[in-house]
Amino acid sequence: MNTFSYKSDLNGGSLMVRESRIVADLLLKKATENEWKQRIQDNNELQKRTTSTAKRYSKAIRSRLERLEPEFWQALRDGDEELATQVCFVSVLERNLLLLEFMERVVKDAYNAHLNALKPYQWLDFLDECGNKDPNIMSWKASTKQKMGTVVFRILSEADYLECARSKKLQNVLIRPELKDMLENTFRKRLLASMDIRL
Repeated sequence: MNTFSYKSDLNGGSLMVRESRIVADLLLKKATENEWKQRIQDNNELQKRTTSTAKRYSKAIRSRLERLEPEFWQALRDGDEELATQVCFVSVLERNLLLLEFMERVVKDAYNAHLNALKPYQWLDFLDECGNKDPNIMSWKASTKQKMGTVVFRILSEADYLECARSKKLQNVLIRPELKDMLENTFRKRLLASMDIRL
């Protein structure tokens, strides 16, 4: 019996760097549940229209960041925009094997082949292949797959692998040396290899 599941949260949102800095601060301060409620719901620090939206986003970000060590939270909260963005990308890769494998199998191949841009169909083809490992994917609605693809290309654009989500034109990304050190020191060489690619 095949019990493997990708358990993706990609439809939960893209990198959300500004919001992630706030969640990282809460994690670093070991905030109580009351303090989480005060800042996320009462103070609306994530600046969302409704309390339910703020709770949903904070939960998604927290589930990503809690997979990383406090040194990543520190870099996210206190680092410049580039470093914070790259840490957010790490958190999404750590949480989403689907995205990690897409980076390894599709994006990396495109870089190695010196292609100019990605194509929308590549995400859908990739999901079809993944359906061999996780049959649940085969039952996903077409709209769900499309939405997830939109989020994936937005993430890659926010992380600077794509010039923009619309054109999907590939560009080089220089991984910050302090982030490389953190990834190597926490035995995330696979994740680093998926990010450290060149045209």
